[in-house]
Order: sequence, then structure tokens, then C-alpha cells
Amino acid sequence: MKTGVAIDLGTSGFRAQKIDLEKGEIKKTVITLRNPLPGANVMDHLDFAIHYGLDKAHGLSATAVKNIIAELGVKPEEMEKFSICGNPIQLSIFQGIPIEDLAYAGERKKQKYHIEEQNRDARVIPLTEIEGFEEFKNCKLFVPPSIKHEVGADALALIVKAGMIESDEIAIATDYGTNAEMALKSKGIIYTGSAAAGPALEGQEIEYGSIASPHTISDVEFEGENLRCYVLDRDMNPAMGDLVNPKTGDVVEKGEVTAKGITGTGVIALIETGIRNKLIVLPKIKTPEGIIHLQDGIKFTEKDLTAAGRAIGALRAGHITLCVAAGIEMEDLKIAHMSGAAGTYMDAEKAHQVGMIPFNANYVSQIGNTSLAVAREILLSEDRLWELQAIAKEIVGTHVMFATSEAFKEAYMLELAYWNEGMAFKMLQKFLKKKSLPRIGEPSTNLKIDRQVERDIPVLGEEGLEVLEKVGTYLTMVIEDCTDCKTCAKVCPTGALRVEDGGTIKIRTDLCDGANCQRCLHACPDDRFKWENLTVAGN
Repeated sequence: MKTGVAIDLGTSGFRAQKIDLEKGEIKKTVITLRNPLPGANVMDHLDFAIHYGLDKAHGLSATAVKNIIAELGVKPEEMEKFSICGNPIQLSIFQGIPIEDLAYAGERKKQKYHIEEQNRDARVIPLTEIEGFEEFKNCKLFVPPSIKHEVGADALALIVKAGMIESDEIAIATDYGTNAEMALKSKGIIYTGSAAAGPALEGQEIEYGSIASPHTISDVEFEGENLRCYVLDRDMNPAMGDLVNPKTGDVVEKGEVTAKGITGTGVIALIETGIRNKLIVLPKIKTPEGIIHLQDGIKFTEKDLTAAGRAIGALRAGHITLCVAAGIEMEDLKIAHMSGAAGTYMDAEKAHQVGMIPFNANYVSQIGNTSLAVAREILLSEDRLWELQAIAKEIVGTHVMFATSEAFKEAYMLELAYWNEGMAFKMLQKFLKKKSLPRIGEPSTNLKIDRQVERDIPVLGEEGLEVLEKVGTYLTMVIEDCTDCKTCAKVCPTGALRVEDGGTIKIRTDLCDGANCQRCLHACPDDRFKWENLTVAGN
């Protein structure tokens, strides 16, 4: 069998498939629960690569990819083709391409530091040119193009698979993931942005959160005064879970599947259902403990509600900002496309009710993991790769940097007040009008949902799905004259760090919170813990 591997290098985790190149058949799927780099979002990954070395970041990414290939059951000498897709930062780190041009938005800053924009066009090269893959001697690497250097192959995949190239209708497409890439098309121009909604949508900023994987709660619904949990089974299909008293956690009726966590989609469903049934009155949870109990000891707290509210607010503020850029109103958005794992497993009606889909939308399509789909297409057809390159060059696009957008700033401040401070919805509407921003109406009652796929990865292959819970990437160093106080390990909130004999520090990077934490760095009493001294270890 001629074998190829397609992989989506996602910020929240990697998703890969082994493919029979002669038959074009998917044989096996492997997903990870976290990205191998320290941190839970793309800015953490960017920060790590810039401050501690692109070589370290690349080493972690490459090690994880090789572990995934091994888990797929593919030997280096057997693999003939390898394709990747993802955002510009993830693709650049994997390829060892400098990322300084992605780190700075201002042209003056780029000129000051003599930063050159890197070429991120489509390319086909021997995989052996990528450091760490020297043994893959018979394999070619296929890389899809960016639209612009900051608008990556994942955004192109979203736009293409949503059918926005062919259609002249006003439409918006959103990848409901950690970076919340979105694209709005109006009058032949495509406006793109990234809301950096945070890992709450992938479950990672939620206490019991998890990305979509077997045995995670993906939906909830009230049955009387109790909550029914719906849990993803071994094949990633929703199955009936326990019926639970949300105030006490008592199991009223046992379900078919046990749960180990809750996905971002489950969180959205819980918030919408909670608000509709008065269990949540923003920003509070109306239970004696301020906690909603789910099955198998899983809880949802007011701290979780705050994190999720920030994410939902960032998404809607992003939609408002793109409308400002396009010179249209929110009420003009009648067509919406949802992609990514969260965009697939989410109950679109519930997402619509909380504002993650524009309220005036009357048609919503759920299109699955577009990044992996495009990676698979270019693996099977080099012509498709060059077709995508031509599309990328032809797109008349405008990228809106939300970080420097006054419209986003104003809209997001109002969203935070609504979600986290208890500001009334009518007051939110009033202030949007006062600030001359596109206004939000009431949710439309005529919503057609076109669920094009049941799973974000529709076909898993005859060998099924494997979840690689431990991607096998570590940072390590030896601290000379270490007192063995283990303070660094004790303060690690995720259990990512351990101290071995002789002052050897070992950090499991997929669990490490990265730049947003670094408690280990500040905890060392003798100031001997230096992140710059860490090196990549294979296991």
C-alpha cells in the first residue's frame, strides 16, 4: 500500500489521518488532546518560539508529529506523501520558518527590527528538508498557501469549504476554536479576522474542560428539573449519558456512557439551557453552591461561566467588527457557516440563542474540520494544491487586526459588561447604537440548520480512532547545585513539571500553561530555574 498522512496542526491539538494513496481511502485517525507547545493559545506558542527559540518550538512540534505518525502505524520508509494545514504560526513552527513577521502588527516595528515577511506560498519539498525527518527519505511534504502572511491556510480552507468563493451572497464563516478565525464576504471582498476567543471554546479554560474526544459531554438538556448529559462515545457520536440533579449531582437515571470532562460545545449548551431555565442569571449560577453539577462528578462553576462569557463575547465582537469593516449591519448576515470540532458538535440552535451565530441568520451550515479536509485533498491531488494557490492569489481580501481595532475594543468592552457584569441586553443594544456600531436585534425564529457532517472528522477509517492523550514532548534541563526543594514542581498548577535525581527538571509541554503561568520560574528560591536553558527531549 502506498501510504500518506494528512494532518491538521491545530492550536488546541493535532488531528491526523493515514491514507491509502492508491485507493484514496482513509485507514486510521489519530487526535491529540493538546498542542505539544507550552500554553493554551496561539499567542503563548508564538511567545515561546520567539523568547526561547524557534528551534525548541520546532523540536516539540516535530517530535509530536513523529509520535502521531508512529501511532498511525506508518513507518518512515513506507510514507510517500505528507500534507499539513493550519494557521501560519503552527505551520511555520513545524517547518522551521521564522515567525517574527507574524508577531508584530505595525510596519514601523518591522522596519525597526529589520523583519522581513516570509514566503508562505504553496510548496512541495522533500520531507527530509525539515529538521528531525531525515529518515523519511521517500516522502514529499505538501504545504497549502496562506492568503496573506497573517491569513493562513486554515482560513483559506474555511473560505473554500464554506463555498464563499463561488457565492456572491453576504455570508460569514467562523471556525469555533481557540483562535476563532472568521471570514465575512460582502460585495466580492472577503474580510478576515481572528477573535482569539481563548481556550474556553476548546474546553481548556474550563475546570473540567476537554477538547472533543471520547467520553466528553457535548450537549445537555433539561428533563423536568434535571439535566440530561449527552456524551461522545468511542466513535465520537453523541450517546445518552446520565440524568442528574444539577443542584446536588445526584444521579436520577444512569446513562449509556461515562464522562471524564465537558467540551466547549457542552459548555455552550449548558449556558443556553441554564439561561433558558433560569438556572443561570448572568453573571451568576442560581444554585446554593453557585455550581452546576453534571454526571461523574463533573462541575461547572461561576469562574467557568466567566471564562466562557469572555469567549462568546469575543466571537460576537469579532462579527460586529467585520461588519464595520464591510460597511454592513449585523442584520445583513443571513448566512452563517460553522467549522471545527466545536462548530460541528455544537447545537446550532443553542449557539444562535447565545449570540455565537448572528441573530438575523436564517441559514446555518455545519461543515466540519475544514483544515484536515484540505490537508487530505492536497495529499491526494497535487493539482488541488496549485488550484488553492491560484485561489489564494485571486482573493480580494482585507485582514482586520482586532488587536488594533477601535470597533473591536468598544464592542468587546460591552460584551464583557453583558456576560461578566450583569448588564441588561437592552442596555447592550442601547450602547451599541450610541457608539455607532452595528446593532444586535433579537434571535430570528426562522432558522434552517444544514448539518452537513455528524462528526468534525466524518470518516475515521477501518482502523478507527486513536486518542493520543500524551503527545510525548518534554523540555528538560539539569539545575546545578539544586537543593531538591521541589518548590517548582509544587507550584505547577497542571502537574506538568517533575524534579528527578540530580536536579533534573522535566516538563511535559502539552500540559504546561506556558507564558501565562511560569510559576516554576518565579518559585525557585535561588533563581536557578532558567527557561532559556531548557532543551527538547523525546520522551
